[in-house]
Amino acid sequence: MAENILRKLVNNSQMAIDDGVYDVDANLEKSDKDFLQIIKTNPHATLLTEIKFSSPSLGKIRTLTDPVSIANQMIAGGSKALSVLTQPHLFHGSPEYFMKVREAVDVPMLMKDIMIDKIQIDAAKKIGADYMLVIQSLYDQKFLSDIDEFIDYGHKKGLQILLEVHTKQELENALNTKADLIGINNRNLDTLEIDLKTTEIILAGINKSRPILSESGINTPEDIQRLKKCGADAFLIGSSIMQSDNIEEQVRKLVNAY
Repeated sequence: MAENILRKLVNNSQMAIDDGVYDVDANLEKSDKDFLQIIKTNPHATLLTEIKFSSPSLGKIRTLTDPVSIANQMIAGGSKALSVLTQPHLFHGSPEYFMKVREAVDVPMLMKDIMIDKIQIDAAKKIGADYMLVIQSLYDQKFLSDIDEFIDYGHKKGLQILLEVHTKQELENALNTKADLIGINNRNLDTLEIDLKTTEIILAGINKSRPILSESGINTPEDIQRLKKCGADAFLIGSSIMQSDNIEEQVRKLVNAY
């Protein structure tokens, strides 16, 4: 099953590449703010909030509306960085949404996509991304090869790398790379089920050499407090904010978890 979902995600990206989704003509500046520095110095919960209109697990999350207005509400609520989906298939994202938001805000931004090709990294640089996503399991399960070269290419393009893991073994492999930030996805890609215990189990007894971002399934201030206790330094939150009637208020509530 995992292979099917991962295979589907890889195929989606290949389809988007073939469709010319990443052939963007732009040269936008990234943020001059350093997300890692923000994580170190922020007295409150550091949120990387995600603008996404649909997902494989939930289907439609929110009616397609102006991403800039959503971004501004998130930042007004205290979000320190934004993740914007650029993957059209299953996620209804696009580089165009990303660029609209990039031109309107000055916080660090993650290009959230299933990155399988340097063409996507080139696009990330052009659209002004600060971070790109790399998924450890795509390498561990041999869908892709040479993670070090891929990360190195991203760094050469001036991007920082968020490397996502879901198991202890993947975390150990990830810590051997030059990724800037490690994300622990609480969602199991085999089943799409979410369990916050994932972060707890993976971080138990690990010597953290880099900041850890906990991702998926974070709905309440209590969830954030629990994840902080077991070693998470920052939090990627999408669906529970995108489904809210009052985005700014929802973000504020989560930011003030501590």
